[in-house]
Amino acid sequence: MTGSLRARWVVVDIEGTLTATSQVHVVLYDYARPRLGPWIDAHPEDERVRRAVADTKAEGGLSADASTAEVVAVLHSWMDADRKAAPLKALQGLIWEQGYARRELISRYFPDAFPALRRWRESGVDLAVFSSGSVAGQIASFSHSTDGDVTGLFEHHFDTVNAGPKREAPSYRAIAAGLGDPRPEEIVFLSDVPAELHAAAEAGWQTVGLARPGEPFADADFAPHRAVESFDEIHIVPVGGGDTDV
Repeated sequence: MTGSLRARWVVVDIEGTLTATSQVHVVLYDYARPRLGPWIDAHPEDERVRRAVADTKAEGGLSADASTAEVVAVLHSWMDADRKAAPLKALQGLIWEQGYARRELISRYFPDAFPALRRWRESGVDLAVFSSGSVAGQIASFSHSTDGDVTGLFEHHFDTVNAGPKREAPSYRAIAAGLGDPRPEEIVFLSDVPAELHAAAEAGWQTVGLARPGEPFADADFAPHRAVESFDEIHIVPVGGGDTDV
């Protein structure tokens, strides 16, 4: 177990940190892929869909009158490249939200994740999420998990739309502002991606890398960040709490 970290906030990534990458790249991606075109055609008046389609055309180099099939081809190419494109994430989030509501999807999380989050929350540490998945998708996932509805654990949700790219320090400063501007060193960020940890550290945050066996970044170089294989190795106490280093 690591020595104790003192924090007011813990901000967690989802993919590779709370849940296996396959939960996103296999289960959720496979669910959304065939539904993108039908969803776009079925919701022409939904401003969220219209904006996502327009942004896809702009970012994908398509004409304004490009067909749904052309838009979907761009979206599929982004999925294949695992590109964290905001319009793709917005559409996926809407589709996943419906899938969870229909009980066609359920999120499976690592068994060490929520027991640790609950311990930290009960000790007085507040929790937030920063994921490339849309806020709508995050909430839908947490509402229908193998641990039940766990949305009550989290005070705030951030994505690449309301915060910014996950590998850039200004995004973490924007999140800190959204958390009420605590001192940067009073925020701990947990992620399986070293580049995200670098950006958070540049913003002054404390960082811990999740090097989970079998995950894409399991053997990555996490230096200079501390790295663990499980949340069971992380001990977080609220700012002002007792000195319980182990």
